[in-house]
Amino acid sequence: MPLQDIKIGDIRGLSETEAKARLKRDGYNELPSAKGRSFFAIAFGVFKEPMLLLLVACGGIYLVLGEFHDAAMLLGFVFVIIGITIYQEGKAERAIEALRDLSSPRALVIRDGAQRRISGKEVVKGDIIIIREGDRVPADAILLWGINVTADESILSGESAPVRKMPDKEGAAEFKRPGGDDLPFLYSGSLVVQGQGVAKVISIGQETEMGKIGKALSQIQEEETLLQKETGKLVKVIFAVALLLCVIVVAAYGLTRGNWMESILSGITLAMAMLPEEFPVVLTIFLALGAWRISKKDVLTRKAAAVEILGSTTVLCVDKTGTLTQNRMSIKKIFNGREFYNIADDKRGSLPEKFHEVVEYGILASKKDPFDPMEKALEELGYTTLYETEHIHKDWPLIEEYPISKEVTALSHVWETPDKEGFVVSAKGAPEAIQDLCHLSASERKALGVRINEMAAEGLRILGIAKAFFAKEKLPLSQHAFDFKFIGLIGLADPIRPSVPLAIQECYGAGIRVVMITGDYPITAQNIAKQIGLKNPETVITGPEIEKMSAEEFKERCKTGNIFSRVQPEQKLLIVNALKTGGEVVAMTGDGVNDAPALKSAQIGIAMGERGTDVAREASDIVLLNDDFSSIVEAVRLGRRIFDNLRKAMAYVISVHVPIAGAALIPVIMGWPIILYPAHIVFLELIIDPVCSIAFESEPAEKEIMKRPPRNPKGSLFGRTLLTLSFLQGLSSLVAVIAVFQVSLYFGQGEAGARALAFITLIISNICLIFTNRSWTRSIISVFSVSNKALLSLVAGTTVFLLLIIYVPFMQKAFHFGQIHSEDFLICFIAGVWSVLWFELLKVVFRKMNIDLMKA
Repeated sequence: MPLQDIKIGDIRGLSETEAKARLKRDGYNELPSAKGRSFFAIAFGVFKEPMLLLLVACGGIYLVLGEFHDAAMLLGFVFVIIGITIYQEGKAERAIEALRDLSSPRALVIRDGAQRRISGKEVVKGDIIIIREGDRVPADAILLWGINVTADESILSGESAPVRKMPDKEGAAEFKRPGGDDLPFLYSGSLVVQGQGVAKVISIGQETEMGKIGKALSQIQEEETLLQKETGKLVKVIFAVALLLCVIVVAAYGLTRGNWMESILSGITLAMAMLPEEFPVVLTIFLALGAWRISKKDVLTRKAAAVEILGSTTVLCVDKTGTLTQNRMSIKKIFNGREFYNIADDKRGSLPEKFHEVVEYGILASKKDPFDPMEKALEELGYTTLYETEHIHKDWPLIEEYPISKEVTALSHVWETPDKEGFVVSAKGAPEAIQDLCHLSASERKALGVRINEMAAEGLRILGIAKAFFAKEKLPLSQHAFDFKFIGLIGLADPIRPSVPLAIQECYGAGIRVVMITGDYPITAQNIAKQIGLKNPETVITGPEIEKMSAEEFKERCKTGNIFSRVQPEQKLLIVNALKTGGEVVAMTGDGVNDAPALKSAQIGIAMGERGTDVAREASDIVLLNDDFSSIVEAVRLGRRIFDNLRKAMAYVISVHVPIAGAALIPVIMGWPIILYPAHIVFLELIIDPVCSIAFESEPAEKEIMKRPPRNPKGSLFGRTLLTLSFLQGLSSLVAVIAVFQVSLYFGQGEAGARALAFITLIISNICLIFTNRSWTRSIISVFSVSNKALLSLVAGTTVFLLLIIYVPFMQKAFHFGQIHSEDFLICFIAGVWSVLWFELLKVVFRKMNIDLMKA
């Protein structure tokens, strides 16, 4: 019984109630894998953090010294830091978990007589699944019906050649292990290379062959990205410097002041001030939340590195059908071998008799209850114009199907007529393939080519239609054995997506070149290219031309050609490699099994989520959930925003540690009173961690972000300009803090009062650093008009807590502060603002010189 003769009503499958019961009984269809970290796992991880260990050490020293208030406060801060870290990492874990759910393999099942696409892990024993070319089999199953089904079982058997599958209609065959042709069994994890079929699930999860031989990984190994490697190197350098300075401070303090316990306390304070523990946390949270934000735009990020590379993309290679167009076909023109007929949308109720045969055989060459947009359009026209005529053959049984292959880009269906005197064969496909099947003469091909070009010039997708009659009992192995007669051509229109022209212009503004790759005719491709505003639409490179070009010539043509037509899937890999050789950073879309090599080769492989195969999704870096080109552009925008905000956060982290470390180190060296104690460092860390990981991550994109050229993918996150400017920001803040401290001592504020004023100055300077780093192009005043609720909440909380530690006696004593006057706040405010004033002036100068600091 051929697959397309199976009606949904004929197969009920499991009921939803029964499926839920089996899911509860047998568990999910999944193998052991890495799970999200629990609350306790995150909390335990926090206890191993160097900053927390230093904090506990300080609390222990205070207990030894008898400073119970200081010890209690520091140890209380331990729980605050644990709470903040659990919130931050929990947010990242939830984002990762949401992405795991989205990226879970999908399965098409029949339940309650209806097709449903569900997560692969929800498949249960007894489920009826539909498998098609390019699908990954979700569980061990027995094939009940199928057409030309072959599967790649190399993941299980080690055999690279695909094996042929033969249906077992009864579903009662004795189970056998993978390997060999003509078995009815499909195995979890294997890939359907060809054909389509219906199967019944017999094993799930660890009971499958995949589970038995332990092919699943016990944990997911995330690759380390370039940014993570770069950050790791910087952290090691800073840690080594901090350790060296810590030893020097301990030795200097102990030798000059004779108090070794306080010298250790000072050394630990300096280590806490310099320790760059925020870097890896910031990077992890930015990449996780960045991928989650991108998923909200219907783009699923499968690999962390893709978030980094998105902003570097220089070329977008995209399929025409379904990505640039709506993939909603409608028939606009019919050619019956002699004349054309234009079909208006408002005249679909009638069709001249002389065009009936073209539509009739077009429907016979299509599936019943079709999924393909072109076949849907044929069925719609046929049932609208030919309903209840002799041209509709609902009762004809399908005997055989000859699928499209690399050799013949046309398919044929063999039907048995009611009188059983022979077989009617219908074929449809690429016009040149139909010409070949019909064995047209050179003059006939030339005349037909004129008609094809006329239709292609209107931007129509063209199908050739042919018919044959076969009287013998045994069907041939090849379509070429039939004596086909050419019937006509059908022209279908696929309107462009309304959002595409604007998205194309946005790409050009961002320095991104757009390349269209299609299997359509050159004239059709040019028509679409002009509609969407593609540059250089006059130049078209065709698949046959690519075959004749040398590698060097092809590379040169790829530098300027933006339209590739009549391209075979395997030629996409050649296009990607040629562009990469020319120094481009390529993002490539694809949906089929044959697209996988090109997706793998491109720096960013983009699989189609709606019509893409499992193997294409597995080879990709990101998955386009709605197949819309504008979503790709939005992902590029978000990729640039994420990298921008990451640089801003890192710049802030570097700059804010300079005054903290300086204020901890300089008094020890100079023999001054201590400015910062561990409690002060902890308070500052409570500001820094949430600001750099949450507030900067939430920062909106710069207005001109899509008007910059792509960044160099090999460019460093910590470029010389960023490091220099960040250090100078921190140095100016340190100068302001030291100046306020010394002036306060000079005017008799006393050690505690001077410490309070220096700390207030440091906090105000810190807040100014936050706001000035929100944008490296706009002024600190203009950024106030851009909403960032997370940042405003943090600043408000910091201000309230600062007032508490200054004016509440208990907290004032705990922080070693003295009494200050309200007018002293003005001095601290002026000093804090002054510390970033030079950077604001630098922005003005660079804006006038048209220099973007984020690109420097």
